[in-house]
Amino acid sequence: MNLEKVIFGFFIILACTLNFGFFMGEISDPEQHNTYELFAAIVVNLVATILKFGDRTHIGAVHLATSLVAVLQLIAAAIVWSWAVHVAEVALQGEIMATIVSLAGGALVANFISVALLIGETLRRTR
Repeated sequence: MNLEKVIFGFFIILACTLNFGFFMGEISDPEQHNTYELFAAIVVNLVATILKFGDRTHIGAVHLATSLVAVLQLIAAAIVWSWAVHVAEVALQGEIMATIVSLAGGALVANFISVALLIGETLRRTR
């Protein structure tokens, strides 16, 4: 068993599941979307992105691209959340929360692609 591959797969799948956990719920209800879960999704996605820098294959480049998209989307969601709460000082209702969750949804799609690539690469190696 290759420990590096285990850690790599662990962070890719953890990034996806944390993002999914944040995304689930009524899109405009802030009580169903936890700030700390968004923060954890950002941190784990950043770790997954860093782990993808060493791979020089084409699949590695696509993994890195999906990871960068996910991180960008999640950071944009955090910026919108922070701006609304700390700068504009408006309540997290309706349209603002929907924007935050939609950005996290875009990151979730990128995470799904990354997991699909991981599964495809794993199936290809076992043959």
